[in-house]
Amino acid sequence: MSHSDTHATHSHMKELTLTFVALIILTVVTVKIAKVDFGSVAINISIALFIASIKGLLVALYFMHLKWEEKLIVGFAALSIPFLVLMVGTMVWDVAEKTGELIYAK
Repeated sequence: MSHSDTHATHSHMKELTLTFVALIILTVVTVKIAKVDFGSVAINISIALFIASIKGLLVALYFMHLKWEEKLIVGFAALSIPFLVLMVGTMVWDVAEKTGELIYAK
């Protein structure tokens, strides 16, 4: 291992450690926010998924090393995002519809 490899590993370790700390903080924030009622199940789920998306982005960029990869690889990884948004949006809409039906049935 050359001196430059050691230096690169050391700088990456600092970034990875900061990313880990950010993930822990965001997890604590998620737990705290989960106890707050924002008036709608859909809103609560949307907020939780927004925080989870930030955590997922951090994991993809730093722990999956996408930050240091070529643009082509990052582009292929980004292709999954529209499908994820479609799937999550459909799920949030479905949950909101079902909870709305339960409220009106009472």
